[in-house]
Amino acid sequence: MKFDKHLPTERLKPYIRHFAVSENDVENEYKVFPTSGLVIGFQYKGQLLTIKDKTETKLSTTGITGISDSYKVFKNPAAIGTILVYFTETGFAHFGSNPANELFNLSLSLEEIFSKESVREVEEKLFLASSDQQRIKVVEQFLLSQLKDIQTDKLIVEAVRLIYQSKGTLRIQELNDRLAISQSPFEKRFRKLVGTTPKKFASIVRFNTVLNNLSETKSLIDICYEHKFFDQAHFIKSFKQFTGDTPEQFKRFL
Repeated sequence: MKFDKHLPTERLKPYIRHFAVSENDVENEYKVFPTSGLVIGFQYKGQLLTIKDKTETKLSTTGITGISDSYKVFKNPAAIGTILVYFTETGFAHFGSNPANELFNLSLSLEEIFSKESVREVEEKLFLASSDQQRIKVVEQFLLSQLKDIQTDKLIVEAVRLIYQSKGTLRIQELNDRLAISQSPFEKRFRKLVGTTPKKFASIVRFNTVLNNLSETKSLIDICYEHKFFDQAHFIKSFKQFTGDTPEQFKRFL
């Protein structure tokens, strides 16, 4: 299996965290855990499927996945190749006209976000490309053609920074107080730009921090209280929602 990361061009760095070229020659079923930004996928060979309640559904060869508060199960056939675009937390707003929260928990065809002509053009160019560098360049050119000259919402950017600084444990009321804004207008702006509520976003940040700590020698009890879960039962329930496994089950496979 291949999973190579590539940094974007300077013009795209404020909005794109990185690209990834993913290839697999073997049929595989796998889980994808919640992340803090939207992701676009361009399949230049093969076609990905999603599995829910034992039902397999073919995904579009070019698609976008919104922020999710639970894991998703995917299946790839043998010989699949994908270019993945990982947006920064507020990056998608500079390309698509849809509010990011409209994509929450969804995987949609890219043709529902951008014009069919532009999507088909990039698909054709990817089919003809013969190297990772050429494919990345095709995707960058597409994104640059869709880039909008809009002002970044600095208050939401600061909110995201504070949530990360607290590793997802900052209470939303405290966040509102520190930003000097009332809850309702703040939540509306945050959902539109980031893709979910500040509370759910914070829980995703906290989950990913916990995930990074599981490989350390700390006990699960220590991790639970270090990340300010109310008790172990709450910790286990939250972890299982994001991964489908208890922390103990998950740790055995690390």
